[in-house]
Amino acid sequence: MARIFITGSADGLGQLAARSLVEEGHKVVLHARNAERAEYASKKVPGAEKVLIADLSDREETIRLAEEINSEGTFQAIIHNAGVYHTSNQQIFRVNTLAPYILTCLTHKPERLIYMSSGMHLHGRPDLDNFDTGQISYSDSKLHDVILAKAVARKWPGVYSNAVNPGWVPTKMGGTGAPDSLRKGFETQVWLAVGEDARVSGKYFFHRKESRYLKEADSISLQEQFLSRCEQITGISFPG
Repeated sequence: MARIFITGSADGLGQLAARSLVEEGHKVVLHARNAERAEYASKKVPGAEKVLIADLSDREETIRLAEEINSEGTFQAIIHNAGVYHTSNQQIFRVNTLAPYILTCLTHKPERLIYMSSGMHLHGRPDLDNFDTGQISYSDSKLHDVILAKAVARKWPGVYSNAVNPGWVPTKMGGTGAPDSLRKGFETQVWLAVGEDARVSGKYFFHRKESRYLKEADSISLQEQFLSRCEQITGISFPG
């Protein structure tokens, strides 16, 4: 059985993925942004090993979380599920873009990395000029997650790194009127984390099938520019 760490797993798709993996017999470590949500996560996924706490909008807390993840031992997969939508551009940038970058750089390499993107990434701006101001839209941040997944796949050939569009699903973020399947919304990341037939890398999935994505994300120069900009802002370099 595999051991998986999932960011943003107190509720929504992260919690559902965690419950599914626990029910399949896998070992899961959860993440919540504060103690109150950690207690809630523990009640909702009672079979989880534990809950790590960190506010991913805070650089120092994110660095500390990476250290805690490493101290927990080996993980076969890490699912970068945490994300924010109804908040400021700066908060979106810190949580959706910079936190996955920081955690990827500082945690021990797992066998598999899954980055939660969105169909809205198709409207993201690939020029990265907005990095200088931090005025990052949700669509921009979800494009960044695709770029990061593809950069990791290219640089770390021993790691299966992929991005996922869960669809517009009825979670707290998506709203009760969202039309897509909630179950299909978390099944793909579960499959990528533990599926024997999911040993692929550098792909973008929607409901377990490769899907259309912004092709600029394949650009090596754009990937390198993205990693360089993240390093400049965080002070953390991507491991060679």
